[in-house]
Amino acid sequence: MFIVSITYQRPLSEIEACLEEHIAFLNHHYASGTFLASGPKQPRTGGVILATATTREALETILEEDPFKREQLAHYEITEWLANRSTPGLEPLLNT
Repeated sequence: MFIVSITYQRPLSEIEACLEEHIAFLNHHYASGTFLASGPKQPRTGGVILATATTREALETILEEDPFKREQLAHYEITEWLANRSTPGLEPLLNT
């Protein structure tokens, strides 16, 4: 599992101009099962995506499709995370 931390590098007005396309990108990868959760940081300096992928390289390829990355609006930091405990109901996220 991976945590993707997105940090905006451009003004919010430029982010907003690509937001609809970014949401379509997210929706596509939710439908494929790759993205599990996402949302903006507070304050609104970027966002976070919780993702699954076969490899880090596979996730990096997927993220290249994001308009925020393609248009160089944001920086992406990927952290691989091996979940081994959860609250009841989130057990499917665990690496067993």
